[in-house]
Amino acid sequence: MLVQCAWAATRTKNTYLRSKYDSLVGRRGKKRALVAIGHKILVAAYYILQDKVAYRELGVEYLQEIKKEKQIKRHIQLLKEMGVEIEIKKEVA
Repeated sequence: MLVQCAWAATRTKNTYLRSKYDSLVGRRGKKRALVAIGHKILVAAYYILQDKVAYRELGVEYLQEIKKEKQIKRHIQLLKEMGVEIEIKKEVA
């Protein structure tokens, strides 16, 4: 049942579960990615029921933001290892 729910969740547009599926399918394959999404749904349902809160959609940009922040930290660390001092200013949109 969870795999069928995962299959339906991966067919929706602009959602966190779809973007997570897309990132997993290249490395794991379609079937394993569906099982992983089913696991994500199960964990989310557990915490929703335990904490008695509404489901909060993270959105398609969530994974992109995490990846961007990790890349920035990694590059800053590499520059520090090379002896380069840098100052970071975040652009305000």
